[in-house]
Amino acid sequence: MLYRVLVAVLVFLLSFCSIGAGATYQYTDNCAQAYNHFMALRLAAGRSALLQEQKNNPQNLMATYIADYEDCLVLLLNTDKQEYERRKAGMEKRLVSLSSGDASEPWYRFCVAGAYMHRAIINVKFGEQYKAAFNFRKSFALLKENKRLFPEFEYNHTVTGLQEAVVGSLPGNYKWLAAVFGVKGSVRNGTEKLAVFVHTHTEADPLYAETLLYYVYTRFYLLAETEPVWQMLNNSEWDVQNNLLKAYVKVNIALDHREASAALATLKLAATNEQHTIYPVFDYQQGIAMMAKADTNAIYYLNRYLKHNRSELYVKEAWQKMALLWYVNDNENKAWYCRQQILGAGSTRIDADKQAQRFATSAIWPHKTLLRARMLIDGGYYEQALVLLQQTNAPQLKNVADRSEYYFRLGRVYEEMAHMPMGTRLYKDALAAYKMAMNEGAGRQEQFAARAALHTGKIYEALQMDKEAISMYNRCIDMPEHDFQNSIDQQAKAGINRIEWKNKHLTH
Repeated sequence: MLYRVLVAVLVFLLSFCSIGAGATYQYTDNCAQAYNHFMALRLAAGRSALLQEQKNNPQNLMATYIADYEDCLVLLLNTDKQEYERRKAGMEKRLVSLSSGDASEPWYRFCVAGAYMHRAIINVKFGEQYKAAFNFRKSFALLKENKRLFPEFEYNHTVTGLQEAVVGSLPGNYKWLAAVFGVKGSVRNGTEKLAVFVHTHTEADPLYAETLLYYVYTRFYLLAETEPVWQMLNNSEWDVQNNLLKAYVKVNIALDHREASAALATLKLAATNEQHTIYPVFDYQQGIAMMAKADTNAIYYLNRYLKHNRSELYVKEAWQKMALLWYVNDNENKAWYCRQQILGAGSTRIDADKQAQRFATSAIWPHKTLLRARMLIDGGYYEQALVLLQQTNAPQLKNVADRSEYYFRLGRVYEEMAHMPMGTRLYKDALAAYKMAMNEGAGRQEQFAARAALHTGKIYEALQMDKEAISMYNRCIDMPEHDFQNSIDQQAKAGINRIEWKNKHLTH
């Protein structure tokens, strides 16, 4: 029975690859249902709706394009190499089918460009940087041509907005990519394009769901509009119980916004959806959220992530987090065991795993008080973290890295508490602490000096001290090689881009 189902699905997917002449682009009810199902990670329901559309309208290339979302989302969330190899042939045949459509239609270039963009995103996830650059450029060029031919076709902005924002945030060592693409990126301009679409369309319109997610991510990570985005996601209208993709996005941002309690509540709702077990990343998120209070129950979820995960990403980091959890809870035997597992596990393709590998090759454990304070800060428990830090005498810390980390953590507490009512005076304390972190950590491989410079820039930007903010963002970018360099540099570049955009538009 299972074999027959798999054969039927395969035939169904391949049938989208041989449409040929007479193709149309109709966003029918079946297409709308399939799209919304895929964007909620209801894969079987999405395939069923597309199968019905194929029966009713076998020449509809819109259905072919929507079929591409399943591949993109599954590969993005699971990063399974074997799954990638299984899906590659169907993806390429689908692209050929899309490329044979009616070039007189505005949807023709858009759908082909969208498919190339999907591949670029997947390429990045699997470490295929040159393929990603090629596919990104193809997508951008097609959309540029589509805009010239069909200037009123508003759907162009759903992808070009994202592309322009991403290019605008590229750090200095990646500027050559923008030149290759012929793109003058702007975080603000790109996000504004997404904003216009989101605010003038509804969920009933094609591509609304993904454009909304692009808008959320660019606002939160590139424009640093963290609190407004969090308020949007923390609203009952952001349905996480019936939409696993929205649940994933909310938890992801909750963890980066230091809202561990909200992340745990969201994951509890997501767990009521039986499909969530398909995605090991939810176990990883659960483990990270539970770490905030040094809860060793987090190890169960991190272990489950390692057991079911088929990706090589975040594997070293998962072992590192288990090692740190055991260590901070005074179980050094288990801590050492987990630390040793890092060396032969996963890859060092992303910053988090690179840092975990470096941790494993050293003989140094973090200062326990600083480690516990870090966990509390990551979860948003600032008052508890401040109590711990105030009980520590920084000058007496023998390790330079510990002193740099101490001042950085103290700065983070003050910066976050400055956002509370009547707390803006704490910016001064945060800036003083960050200055000490930079002094102590200058020239070292640990991330603390660079992050202190980054957050100093963010405070100056919030205080509208643009000259000082740009100076600090540039100082961050110019620092010698350090942990998490790519992500830190990108945030600094996005900060510079925001300020330059604001000043340019204020003078017009």
